[in-house]
Amino acid sequence: MAEATYTPTYKQKYLNEVRPHLIKKFDLKSMMEAPKIEKITLNIGLGNAKNDSKALQAALDELMLITGQKPIVTKAKKDVSNFKIRKGFPVGCKVTLRKNYMYEFLERLCAVALPRTRDFRGLSSKSFDGQGNYSFGIKEQVVFPEIDYDKVDTIRGMDVIITTSAGNDEISYEMLKAMGLPIKEKGAQTEEVPVEEVPIQEDNLNEEKNGEEV
Repeated sequence: MAEATYTPTYKQKYLNEVRPHLIKKFDLKSMMEAPKIEKITLNIGLGNAKNDSKALQAALDELMLITGQKPIVTKAKKDVSNFKIRKGFPVGCKVTLRKNYMYEFLERLCAVALPRTRDFRGLSSKSFDGQGNYSFGIKEQVVFPEIDYDKVDTIRGMDVIITTSAGNDEISYEMLKAMGLPIKEKGAQTEEVPVEEVPIQEDNLNEEKNGEEV
């Protein structure tokens, strides 16, 4: 008897719900035209990594606990004299998730980590790059339940980059919203209260003119 293959919940959601929704809404001709998430990259930047090896190791360990995958150390690509960094110095760490690991992380991110963020009111809808890729920052790594708060030496933030095959921001926005990522509605942040123009009273204007010295 063949063993049943494991499929993450969010992958099933994409195949059964999100993809048909995108095909119908954007009038796509086939399933191959439907966009999908290609990878998710997590990055932690450490300014003192070259001097504090313990901080770098702690960041590596935490990133591995969060993602279940071994991260790599990122190094400076050029000299930066203002920060006293030379080419090849460690400046942080990152990990790239694909396939099942990617969907499992996205589920934990949407269902557990982001709701635990203090004063969380949704992710910005302005963080797309024009090519359908979305990025945002997490201020505290302790929002992930895998991190033991009592063992944390310092609070670290991280960047999360979701790379898609959408090609444009509109369809990518619709896909990520349908997947469950709590992105704010478009226009919610840009709406401005119109300023009411106060009409100038002619009497006051004439008085000011009459009082001017010629």
